[in-house]
Amino acid sequence: MRLDKWLWAARFYKTRRLAVEAIEKNQVEVNGDRAKPARTIKIEDTLIIQKAGETFTVIVDDLSEIRGPAKVAVLLYHETEESLAKRMEDREMKKLVHNPKPDKAPDKKDRQRLRDLRKGYE
Repeated sequence: MRLDKWLWAARFYKTRRLAVEAIEKNQVEVNGDRAKPARTIKIEDTLIIQKAGETFTVIVDDLSEIRGPAKVAVLLYHETEESLAKRMEDREMKKLVHNPKPDKAPDKKDRQRLRDLRKGYE
């Protein structure tokens, strides 16, 4: 089965074209090797998929050339324990490092207070 079709059927990418583009950008590896969209994959192949800043390491459990519901797509693969733990750890780190929103812009009351303060210094 073609790699790009499987990635689309497993719902990693919304369209086959997006799957092909990701493969061509070397964001997908099959058994540790660079891949081409037409590469044939089989059950028990290990795929490393880099998508949206996350890295998925999945093992192919089943093949399907049609894109079915998400509940069926999840049955096509399983993610390794190490990959899942690393992704969860990375998400937690992003939450800790996330820059808070800047303070709110001054509203009418704040502008009045600033004006009154300035009057006191004139």
